[in-house]
Amino acid sequence: MELTLKRVRQGNKSTLSELYINGTFQCYGLEDTVRDVKIKGRTAIPAGTYKLGINRKGGMNIAYKKRFPDMHEGMIEISAIPNFSLVYIHIGNTHEDTEGCLLVGTYFHKSNDDWGVYQSAEAYKQLYETIIEQVKMGQVTLTIENKFTA
Repeated sequence: MELTLKRVRQGNKSTLSELYINGTFQCYGLEDTVRDVKIKGRTAIPAGTYKLGINRKGGMNIAYKKRFPDMHEGMIEISAIPNFSLVYIHIGNTHEDTEGCLLVGTYFHKSNDDWGVYQSAEAYKQLYETIIEQVKMGQVTLTIENKFTA
């Protein structure tokens, strides 16, 4: 299974993208700003291709297990990112919610020169249920592309 994250717009501190599964639009994504030099908790994931895996440790995993007890089997982690660790796909609305992770939402809005994604929990559940079995088998990659438009 191939996920493609196409970055389409950049705000002052945020990056808006479109997430596709095997070429079909799934939802919108939000990250911090794309930078040449990494700033901890303030930098988008570098463009490239990454394997998705499951992380069953840590506080975020415990919180999601409580929030989604019938669905959650571990956090979906984007692995082997240079200078990054513990990078997940998760719920959130603005760049302040991300710390370098990928947030998802069903729609987006621009306010004060920054992007936000909304109905994040709904988008997360749909994405999680669609890909989790393939992720557990190690058969999902995420390709991140900078395709900014004016």
